[in-house]
Amino acid sequence: MNYKDVKPLEDFDWSAIDSKTDKKNQAQIDEQAEAYAKTFNQFTEQEVIEGTIVSINDREAVVNIGFKSDGVIPASELRYNPDFKAGDKIEVYVESQEDANGQLMLSHKKARILKSWERVNQAYENQEIITGYVKSRTKGGLIVTVFDNIEAFLPGSQIDVKPIRDYDVFVDKNMEFKVVKINHEYKNVVVSHKALIEDEIEAQKAEIISHLEKGQVLEGVVKNITSYGVFIDLGGVDGLIHITDLSWGRISHPEEIVHLDEKINVVILDFDEAKRRIALGLKQLTPHPWDALDPNLKEGDHVKGKVVVIADYGAFIEIVPGVEGLIHVSEMSWSQHLRSAQDFMKVGDEVEAVILTLDREQRKMSLGIKQLMPDPWLAIAEKYPVGSKHTATVRNFTNFGIFVELEEGVDGLIHISDLSWSKKIKHPAEFTKIGDKIDVVVLEVDADNRRLSLGHKQLEENPWDVYESIFTVGSVHQGTISAMNDKGATVTLPYGVEGFAPMRHLEKADKSKAKVDETLDFKVIEFSKENKKIIVSHTRVNQDGEGDTKGDDSEAKKERATKKTVKKINDTLEKTTLGDLDVLANLKEELEKGTTEEEK
Repeated sequence: MNYKDVKPLEDFDWSAIDSKTDKKNQAQIDEQAEAYAKTFNQFTEQEVIEGTIVSINDREAVVNIGFKSDGVIPASELRYNPDFKAGDKIEVYVESQEDANGQLMLSHKKARILKSWERVNQAYENQEIITGYVKSRTKGGLIVTVFDNIEAFLPGSQIDVKPIRDYDVFVDKNMEFKVVKINHEYKNVVVSHKALIEDEIEAQKAEIISHLEKGQVLEGVVKNITSYGVFIDLGGVDGLIHITDLSWGRISHPEEIVHLDEKINVVILDFDEAKRRIALGLKQLTPHPWDALDPNLKEGDHVKGKVVVIADYGAFIEIVPGVEGLIHVSEMSWSQHLRSAQDFMKVGDEVEAVILTLDREQRKMSLGIKQLMPDPWLAIAEKYPVGSKHTATVRNFTNFGIFVELEEGVDGLIHISDLSWSKKIKHPAEFTKIGDKIDVVVLEVDADNRRLSLGHKQLEENPWDVYESIFTVGSVHQGTISAMNDKGATVTLPYGVEGFAPMRHLEKADKSKAKVDETLDFKVIEFSKENKKIIVSHTRVNQDGEGDTKGDDSEAKKERATKKTVKKINDTLEKTTLGDLDVLANLKEELEKGTTEEEK
């Protein structure tokens, strides 16, 4: 029976049936119509169903899906399988039950695609291993065909656990994959072959790690070398030798010890079964160098070694590979100045040192090199006796003085009060600068505490011995007001000596007050050599009357002689410095001589 010749129920002309047909005939007709309708399969459009190939030729194939009419699909959709023939079962996609010509529209290609996407989703959800065909190479990876007609992307990083340089070797090959990502919006699929390898490796790791023990010695192959360590292939599982576990001695890079693909024995130091991490050691296969250190070596012995590490605080010296000692910067020189180890040595230098401390249990050794030279403080009293004069170098300032260096390791302090006899110094930086040479006198030696007290002003005679004869009480001198405050004024007297005039002693003859930079005559009203203090008054000069000779006595004569002599020297000499003691000494002699003559 040809289904095409059968008319659909809706095409029957029911009006042709005699309206007077009895109920029995009507029931038979309804029963026949229902039986006819049951001969068709029930399906909907855009559904994949199974059909049977009725006939096939070069242009098309007729497929029966149990509908009132057969469907036709292009032969091109079946060319992937040349073995298709009439009677074969085939899946088709119902695009439309009826086109403009009343033809059932089917597609085998769309049915295959939908089925393939269902299988891709199932493989992704179930983490199944699928087989695909590497179709071609593309930027960054490969194009793979899975489930006959789904094209997936295989990134280069997902081909193998090792970096792949040539992708072309995989083209035209069938490989196993796992679906790792699906983008339903853009119908993109990403697959991975590396995931399968990693699963195998993890299984191998679990098996190998389950049999590992700390201290176990295994043979491995150097797989990779980095700046921080070496990865060793233990036959399916990798372990890491940290750079510090390669050698008892210090090394700059692991390549100094091992090479790629080299077979070496290693010892298991630790492993984490959960994280699949294995810590290996190479140096642990040999005895610790400290255990083999000469048992007769002791504190005070001299040793030689090479500088392997240097820092500001000191240098590490390798005596033998794996045995190091520290020379602290304080043990490099007898000098007390703050310096860094780089000032004395550099990495690679061969040095000789003295063992200061040796702790074999803690494996620590401290060394010194200054001990190879005599301690300058042992003979300090003989070399720098009290009263001896020397030239030193200014090294540092403090508020209270200057630290100077007499020689390497011998420092001394010049107190600020010992810098000048008469000049008031607020800070040592006003007097000299770091690096300058300065002459000093040893004032005190404290060998036990390594302290030298030095002086600079003691190189000269105390000018206040001379000032005592010049600035006698009652003598009058010309002075210039250099500074003024509420209490009075600082007056610069001859030879740079400073005196102080209280405010009530600054009144001039016209009752006005003296001002800064004004030059006037001042009378000495108080002199203290011990306190280095001179108190002067301009008001007294006016009150006493400079030219009044009434009541002249020996003290007045002495005052006039002093004034006359000072004036004479001021007329012939420029203002001298505080250190010009020859002038002061001569002045003293002349004053004494002048006073004697006046008294005569």
